[in-house]
Amino acid sequence: QVELVESGGGSVQSGGSLRLSCAASGYTASSVCMGWFRQAPGREREGVAMIDRDGSTNYADSVTGRFTISRDNEKNTLYLQMNSLKPEDTAMYSCAAARWCLLPELRWQSAVRWGQGTQVTVSS
Repeated sequence: QVELVESGGGSVQSGGSLRLSCAASGYTASSVCMGWFRQAPGREREGVAMIDRDGSTNYADSVTGRFTISRDNEKNTLYLQMNSLKPEDTAMYSCAAARWCLLPELRWQSAVRWGQGTQVTVSS
């Protein structure tokens, strides 16, 4: 059974750091494109960062230089290191995976599997 389980969310003050994890089961993380998306109340879901099967990455402009996406193939786990957090980073963060993605546009090109999400709250 294909499953994605996020962890690592929480509350932090502005300027702080968090690391999100997404454990994948049912398939090999390195065989798919994976990404982190977020959705704040009243706003549409937006792509934060993606990593393709070859390890190429892309980030939303709003997080470039502050967030780092990575993947541990042995642990079959996706990570998002978030530094210099801002109140506007507050959202529900979800990891996702699909066979194909359009990395430059942070979009999916095939059926997507989503995790349940983990809340990140940044206070000023």
